[in-house]
Amino acid sequence: MSNRPRSPGRHFLQIPGPTPIPERVLRAIDMPVIDHRGPEFQKISKRVLEKAKAPFKTKNPVIIFPASGTGGWEAALVNTLSPGDPVLMFETGQFAALWKVMATNLGLKPEFIESDWRIGADPAQIEERLRQDKGHEIKAVCIVHNETASGTTSPIAEIRQVLDKLGHPALLFVDAVSSLASIEIRHDEWGIDVTIAGSQKGLMLPPGLAFNAVSQKALQASKNSGFNKSYWSWADMLNNNASGFFPYTPATNLLYGLDVALDLLEEEGYDRLFARHKRHAEATRRAVVAWGLEILCKDPKYYSPVVTSVLVPPGHDADAFRAIVLENFNMSLGTGLGRVAGKVFRIGHLGDTNDLTIMGALSGVEMGLELAGIPHKKAGVQAAMAYLAEEARKSTQKLAAAE
Repeated sequence: MSNRPRSPGRHFLQIPGPTPIPERVLRAIDMPVIDHRGPEFQKISKRVLEKAKAPFKTKNPVIIFPASGTGGWEAALVNTLSPGDPVLMFETGQFAALWKVMATNLGLKPEFIESDWRIGADPAQIEERLRQDKGHEIKAVCIVHNETASGTTSPIAEIRQVLDKLGHPALLFVDAVSSLASIEIRHDEWGIDVTIAGSQKGLMLPPGLAFNAVSQKALQASKNSGFNKSYWSWADMLNNNASGFFPYTPATNLLYGLDVALDLLEEEGYDRLFARHKRHAEATRRAVVAWGLEILCKDPKYYSPVVTSVLVPPGHDADAFRAIVLENFNMSLGTGLGRVAGKVFRIGHLGDTNDLTIMGALSGVEMGLELAGIPHKKAGVQAAMAYLAEEARKSTQKLAAAE
């Protein structure tokens, strides 16, 4: 037990996931555990498996594993591919790099299109490489939709257009761990074969659930996969899910929470939800620019609605700055990962957040910059506040005009 005095008020969890959990979701998770082979669970399971299709915008199956998003990656790879298959990946940041490591460990042959982590996946570079693949040796293209390490978002629809234009049969895998229910994703319309997601980001749940939304093409590929699998088997999952059950013990109480979280998303409305994330991202970027600091993502085309990665000036330590903010203002900011460790801090603006949440977070950052002695202009909070106030005014006028 700590001898430090209690810190009143809520902790500001401004990392790009896990995100704060709404009270209604917490109360749902707090339900008594029930028999996962009984009729009550069967009813809940069938309902959740159907409702889970909505954020993916799919009519195809969504498979739910008790796992992290990393487990979702492995499930996607081992159910559709075979050892030795070449796969094409784009280096958008640390999580793309980790996906490549996994592919290598599994015995696949990943090819990495390298970048400086300051852009999302570039459709032109992907097209150039696939055009060279005359024999269609590449079996899958793996893209991180929203890279939280770098604060970049990749244009998935454009990448699908590249595959279609070239008539390339490669499967399209999309990591939507941090983008699902934060950024629009259209699994069916964009021709994604496996969309991978996790529970702890836009879905506003604790970590512990991994998702694979799968296309019919991916299901067909799974019949010819050369990988051995047991825990990750889609076939076992789908066979059991058909009757409302799972092949092994599911994360029962997280499924209760998912049931409620999906209701909350519907109640807000996905269009409003996506607009909210874009608004908070823009307010954050305006603050960063007004401070005179640099956003890691250098091309606005790839700006993330989920997280903004901020470079600290040379000679300053981003992790020391984060420690000062945590110590003085009870706020957690995201750390720099991989090649940008110690060079950036990350401001998460996703999940169950509102305008005042974002303003509180940006106030903590600006005060932290002062305490850390990081050169900046004292104008970031004001710039964000002015933008959000103007957006609120426009929204009020729009509602009034519609009445």
